[in-house]
Amino acid sequence: MLPEDTLKMILSRFEELEAAMAGEMGDVAGEDFVKMSREYAELKPVVETIQTFQKSRSEVSDLEEMLEGGDMDAEMAELAQEELRELKEALPDLEHAIKLQLLPKDDADEKNAILELRAGTGGDEAALFAGDLMRMYQRYSETMGWRCETMSFSESDIGGCKEAVIKVTGSNVFAKLKFESGVHRVQRVPETETGGRIHTSAATVAVLPEAEEIDVQIDEKDVRVDIFRASGPGGQSVNTTDSAVRLTHIPTGIVVQQQDEKSQHKNKAKAMSVLRSRIYEAERAAKAEARSAERKGQVGSGDRSERIRTYNFPQGRVTDHRINLTLYKLDKVIAGEALDEIIDALIAEDQAERLAEVEGQV
Repeated sequence: MLPEDTLKMILSRFEELEAAMAGEMGDVAGEDFVKMSREYAELKPVVETIQTFQKSRSEVSDLEEMLEGGDMDAEMAELAQEELRELKEALPDLEHAIKLQLLPKDDADEKNAILELRAGTGGDEAALFAGDLMRMYQRYSETMGWRCETMSFSESDIGGCKEAVIKVTGSNVFAKLKFESGVHRVQRVPETETGGRIHTSAATVAVLPEAEEIDVQIDEKDVRVDIFRASGPGGQSVNTTDSAVRLTHIPTGIVVQQQDEKSQHKNKAKAMSVLRSRIYEAERAAKAEARSAERKGQVGSGDRSERIRTYNFPQGRVTDHRINLTLYKLDKVIAGEALDEIIDALIAEDQAERLAEVEGQV
């Protein structure tokens, strides 16, 4: 059962924010107004669910009282019984929805995401698969109405992807993509295989919340900047000028390299964005590791060394090993159309784990 005091406290706080923003408690401006607006927006859906829950519960009480009174004819009583049954069935779902809405939020969920993809074991076939994954995320982003920007891309000899960094911008991007971090394994007959044998290859994906300057303060003296001549595709001027940039964050040892732009300034700005996000994610990972002992059943640590999913082309199936989910629609998953089915299942599992943890502490 939901504690009544908790519900009252949430409703009271919401009314307080509403009054403040309407100017009933004096002028609220600047940073305070922004904070209040954000809190108000976060509380509004919770309050709406609480109000629906309370209204339904009140209606249940009224109907029970009416039925006990015995003042209704048989037809009205039958209708009241049916309505009472429907309301009682809806109450547990409403209560569960409130509990989910009250779970502690991940501060990074609303952020944009930076995806780093790298070919793993499997040579050329691994690079081709990494390219498939990159296109899968780009197509999925399109279906979500997000914007995808390729920050860097290193092509393999046969047109695959040795490594790539893409930025995805939109609403709640990190919340949706954060469980994609890890090792993705593919089983299929490579295009380069003449004997028809199935090979197993892998690619790694790292999903980082895009960090802003307010999230991570980087002291310039902590960053070593190396400028060098770019190599590989990118146009004549890229290959003949010292435009490539390598940033080394001395305290953490994190290294970021960027060479896709012809401008040294643009390469440095992109590299700094990735560096900031890697540092931010490293800090988040350290906090998560400290809590992981309490959540041994968590969906996944986001560790790039963790094998999370297998794409089996001969059988047309995709299996996510963390939640034992198998879909026989590999073509639609790779096309980005059915990826949401896996992502939503992962989010639901994570919510269930966190809810069980919270309820276990009560």
